[in-house]
Order: sequence, then C-alpha cells, then structure tokens
Amino acid sequence: MKKKIHPEYYSDAKIICSCGAVLVTGSTIKETHVEICSACHPFYTGKKKVLDTTGRVDRFKKLAEKAAAKKVAPKKERVKKEAKK
Repeated sequence: MKKKIHPEYYSDAKIICSCGAVLVTGSTIKETHVEICSACHPFYTGKKKVLDTTGRVDRFKKLAEKAAAKKVAPKKERVKKEAKK
C-alpha cells in the first residue's frame, strides 16, 4: 500500500444507536450514530411496531373513495346528455 493516501483505520470504532446499544467494530470513522440497530429493529426483536399512528391509511382510503365517486359522476352526466339528444 502507498503511504499517506489511505484513511486512518480504527479497530475500536463505536457505532452508537439511539436505543443506547453500542457496537464496537473496525472502521475509518471513529464514532458513528445510527437510528436503528439489530437490538431494536422489529425484524430481529419480533416486536411489531404500529406505523399508522396518524391514520394515513384511513386518509388514503377516503381520498380513493372520493376520486372514484368523481369518476362515476361525470359518466352519469354524459349518459343524461346523450339521452336528451
């Protein structure tokens, strides 16, 4: 390897999760902060987290129903206009 062109390697680098877990590994960055790790991720823990806390799914369903109702209404008007002719 050429000297002075490679980043410094830390064999005791720390990865700190927002849940408080600390992992020690090798990296070119001395300390890294992450939001989620294997100690708190639902896939690894088996605990299910509710993501629809603000009712986004219900809101989407309401918007989809309104859009479908708007598509049906113009078709009825066209049929009435054609029937008058």
